[in-house]
Amino acid sequence: MNAHGRVHQYGDNVDTDVIIPARYLNTADHKELAAHCMEDIDKDFVHKVQPGDILVAHQNFGCGSSREHAPIAIKESGISCVIAATFARIFYRNAINIGLPILECPEAARSIQDGDEVSIDFDTGVIKNITRGETYKAQPFPEFIKDIMKHGGLLNSIQAK
Repeated sequence: MNAHGRVHQYGDNVDTDVIIPARYLNTADHKELAAHCMEDIDKDFVHKVQPGDILVAHQNFGCGSSREHAPIAIKESGISCVIAATFARIFYRNAINIGLPILECPEAARSIQDGDEVSIDFDTGVIKNITRGETYKAQPFPEFIKDIMKHGGLLNSIQAK
């Protein structure tokens, strides 16, 4: 499993309220959620993001409320992976549960810039910044998380068994 795309970069403490503002939580439609993804921090995000792109952030990404809508909006927007120095724990678990690949890698989060082209090998945890010619190493997913990602989320993984 791999990812390859252009980076959309954000800073510290990006909370679930700016990932998907509360005013849009009255829908369960994933496309509708994606249409408002990152709207309160970057109004142009939904117009710039392309399928396969990668979101990079600094410390404590996904802090705030525990809404599962936040990783759903990110995944449905076309983002193939989120890389951050650290994640809020409940966001981390919600992302895995819905099949959104996320990697903690402080070095990559510090070095990768907005607009860089990046490729990721989830089996090895190797992140390559093609634009800058740099390589970073994140912890690869354990087998059970690879299985969840392969099936597109926890429920799909359970149903497949």
